[in-house]
Amino acid sequence: MRQSHLFTKTRKSAPKDEVSKNAQLLIRAGYIHKEMAGVYSYLPLGLRVLTRIEQVIREEMDAIGGQETKMATLHPSENWKQTGGWDNVDVLFKLMSRTEKEYALGQSEEEIVTPIGQEYASSYKDLPVAIYQIGQKYRDELRAKSGIMRGREFGMKDMYSFHETQDDFDRFYGIVKEAYFKVYSRCGLDAKVTEASGGAFSEKFSYEFMVLTDAGEDDIVYCEKCTHCANVEVSSQKEGDTCPKCSKGELKSAKAAEVGNVFDLGQKYPKAFNFTFKTNDGTEQYPVMGCYGIGTTRLMGTVVEVLSDDKGIVWPKEIAPYRVHLIGITGGNKDVAAEADKLYDHLQENGIEVLYDDRDARAGEKFADSELIGIPTRIVVSEKTMQEGGVEVVERTTGTAAFIQDSGIIEYFQK
Repeated sequence: MRQSHLFTKTRKSAPKDEVSKNAQLLIRAGYIHKEMAGVYSYLPLGLRVLTRIEQVIREEMDAIGGQETKMATLHPSENWKQTGGWDNVDVLFKLMSRTEKEYALGQSEEEIVTPIGQEYASSYKDLPVAIYQIGQKYRDELRAKSGIMRGREFGMKDMYSFHETQDDFDRFYGIVKEAYFKVYSRCGLDAKVTEASGGAFSEKFSYEFMVLTDAGEDDIVYCEKCTHCANVEVSSQKEGDTCPKCSKGELKSAKAAEVGNVFDLGQKYPKAFNFTFKTNDGTEQYPVMGCYGIGTTRLMGTVVEVLSDDKGIVWPKEIAPYRVHLIGITGGNKDVAAEADKLYDHLQENGIEVLYDDRDARAGEKFADSELIGIPTRIVVSEKTMQEGGVEVVERTTGTAAFIQDSGIIEYFQK
């Protein structure tokens, strides 16, 4: 992509009413556009990042047997009334049509996926099954905040599983837990798992995946000696206590952002819809149900909060909008421009995605924009590099620079 053709532009400052770092940087760099509190549009660069995050999640869910679907987001009110959610879920958006029929905008999909499961899983032989979707969700938040980390419209991957027994759910939960850690690692984050209240979804405990950041809304205590972590909202543990898991570390307190969760829903929703399956001995039984969520837009915002620096965004390679930011410092020199054009074509021909800053702009402006946009690797072509027969390569995460000969540039990225 030639940057001169990119319709978005960088900004020196973010809107005055935007206080969260993730939204400030994403708006300034041209990734998102704020429509109103809690609602953002994703522009070309932002959509590329979001699509890559979704692909990472998709690959890990497929790897554990998840089957992707696309479920309705406009829900009949009858389903929500049948589960009691119509009157008990306070963040539910409710709509009245011109025909005086009531609908809900999906804030989760239990009311949709349970009847779907009921239609296709009638025998123990059909279980377990796990289906998921990646799409939009809507919640009537009283106070949307934290940029794209807590909105009224947001992206989410939600998966639902049905099991013959509680033991089988517990087995699958362990598999999902490891898949979630892989997702976060591939997105450049170190996540911890905590035990928390099941809230409106379940009477049982849920498990939340947390990333330490001052932008988070949750207070947790954690142990640096082991993996133990707990949400203080539902735990009697406090800072300074001895870790109850390893008995070696001292608990520390921190702010954290929730980037995923797992709910053991038990038989709540199958009972609401009278969803039973035939067991091996011929009796009817309700399946045990699980729900597994990852906020895709929230994850994107958390990456910006955690990994950015004072110059701008720092994208991990797997989810960056482009692998390379190619910058031509021409100073009006047509030979340098031609060399940069040639390298741009060469990189693309070898499958390396490039954002090419071919704009007629000062070198300082180009470098500042490159730092703000946060693409992992910057390549600079200038009169100086041409004289030496190569290019300057700078890694965004470390700031380290190296001179690479023209003949070795593709090999550098293949490694």
